[in-house]
Amino acid sequence: MRKFSPQVVTAAPKFYSVAQVAAMFGMSPMTLYRAIAAGEFPAVRIRGRLIVPAKAVDAMADTATAEQTVVDAAGWVV
Repeated sequence: MRKFSPQVVTAAPKFYSVAQVAAMFGMSPMTLYRAIAAGEFPAVRIRGRLIVPAKAVDAMADTATAEQTVVDAAGWVV
């Protein structure tokens, strides 16, 4: 059996883990999991694992900064 060896990625990530995004936003991962389950936060499920698109996080931050307002993450959910 081959051992998995992750490759080092130097480019900006395309996805973040739920734990990474929760840490960025200063909240618990469980709060973010609940928001995702309620359809209030964008995420992608791949074989049971949830990941958050970096573009969605960046777009929310850019909009909040540009408009100097509160951004509702539910607006980024399809």
